[in-house]
Amino acid sequence: MSERERSHWAWGYTDAFPDEPGREALAAQVGALLGRAFSLRPLPTLESARLPEPRVLPPTSLAPISSAAPKDRIHHTYGKGYRDLVRAYRGDFSVAPDWVSFPQSEEDIERLLAHCAAEGIAVIPYGGGTSVVGGVEASVGDRPRGVVSLDLRRLDRVLDIEPVSRSARIQAGATGPVLEEQLAPHGLTLRHFPQSFEFSTLGGWIATRAGGHFATLYTHIDDLVSSVRMITPAGTWASRRLPASGAGPSPDRLALGSEGILGVITEAWVRLQARPRYRASASVTFPHFADGARACRLLAQSGLYPSNCRLLDRTDALLGGVFVDGGAVLLLAFESADHPLGPSMNRALEITAEAGGVCPEGPVFREERGEGARAQATYKQSFFRAPYLQSALVSLGVLADTFETACTWDRFEALDVAVHEAVLPALQRTLGGGILARRFTHVYPDGPAPYYTFLGPAREGHELETWAAIKDAASHAILASGGTITHHHAVGRVHRPYFRAERPEPFERALRAAKRAVDPAGIMNPGALFEPDER
Repeated sequence: MSERERSHWAWGYTDAFPDEPGREALAAQVGALLGRAFSLRPLPTLESARLPEPRVLPPTSLAPISSAAPKDRIHHTYGKGYRDLVRAYRGDFSVAPDWVSFPQSEEDIERLLAHCAAEGIAVIPYGGGTSVVGGVEASVGDRPRGVVSLDLRRLDRVLDIEPVSRSARIQAGATGPVLEEQLAPHGLTLRHFPQSFEFSTLGGWIATRAGGHFATLYTHIDDLVSSVRMITPAGTWASRRLPASGAGPSPDRLALGSEGILGVITEAWVRLQARPRYRASASVTFPHFADGARACRLLAQSGLYPSNCRLLDRTDALLGGVFVDGGAVLLLAFESADHPLGPSMNRALEITAEAGGVCPEGPVFREERGEGARAQATYKQSFFRAPYLQSALVSLGVLADTFETACTWDRFEALDVAVHEAVLPALQRTLGGGILARRFTHVYPDGPAPYYTFLGPAREGHELETWAAIKDAASHAILASGGTITHHHAVGRVHRPYFRAERPEPFERALRAAKRAVDPAGIMNPGALFEPDER
């Protein structure tokens, strides 16, 4: 069978993008929300894409694993954030890499890094290309002579499975479905399901400290990594596989979130779990979002560890097609490979009732025998479809994006007020109006991870400036209220100016020193996390 074609400008597969009737229905839906009509715009073609000629080409020794073909360069120019979609929709691929490399081994990576270090060519590790913060974009300043996108798709195997410790050694280029398919026959799962699961890779999750779908306990890939192997320009970075250690600062903690500035993550040992057999779910409505927030705090501090504890306000529920009778709805779920979940769900519903929640339909319990459902099936289809819908909204002339954060419970109310007071006027000032929706994606004993969606009618030709103004207003409100600039979307180039305000100055100096030690020529993803050194 031939490989499904991915869109050169939009999220995902071309055959999964909404068809014309689907876009018309979406235009009617968003038009009703925003109080104005939207019409279908023509979709861009690959032939209409504009990109410069390569400044440098791969040497003969790297030619078998490299491509300077326009299609490959186009597909590796951007991630999938709003500003990426807009520029790609316009056909603007002016920051395309000069060539794309597809290594098949660590030796290939070592040869590529050696050549690029000697020639002053920047290298950007590329997993699934799903970054929404400019993490894979070749905006590297004027110093490098050229840019190579290093695509890890050919390193996608589960190399070892150790069932006693429930661990696996997996290559970094494995996407979510690919690695789960290889783990399934063993009755095991990594249980890490970000919204980008279908396309993002293990290496990308580690490099960006990605958050998964599950709301409590093991929320980030950090919790599931036991060792990391990375090829740097200065040599191999490999840690020991251990359940825990107090032996000084952890090398894995520096690799996690490094966003490709230190080297190329090639494989990792990860902690696995038995595939779940028992599941329980319920929908709980609240009169007000604040009531639901209180219930989430009590649940997060209860020690019950629900797998889903997603609180949606009324607007967010409507955007997601979720019924809500009141001001908010909580999507609550548990899962276990070991025991039935009646006691856990019943206690959780007692807690939500104490906070004013109502579960009119009662909980649903389900038991799966044998291998269990495929990992992809744990996602609701609406969750998978959301990125496709954002691309479709861009094609309708709708500005649609999200921002997320995390803060302590005592600061949430003030942060939420500050965000609304900053973003709603910005929407009015730049777009003439719009809507702002919110949810909790994750909850911790000490605080929630609020996630906001904003929509408005884009001004054609001014989409990027408008988006930047709204994003800036939201980012300053978050930082001033004690939140983090990102809970799970990484830093990249978009969050770089705000990350500076969040990190301690001595830590920045230490991180720059670490980069100089393993990347003396400064070729690894310059511009991510902090401005490139002018050396």
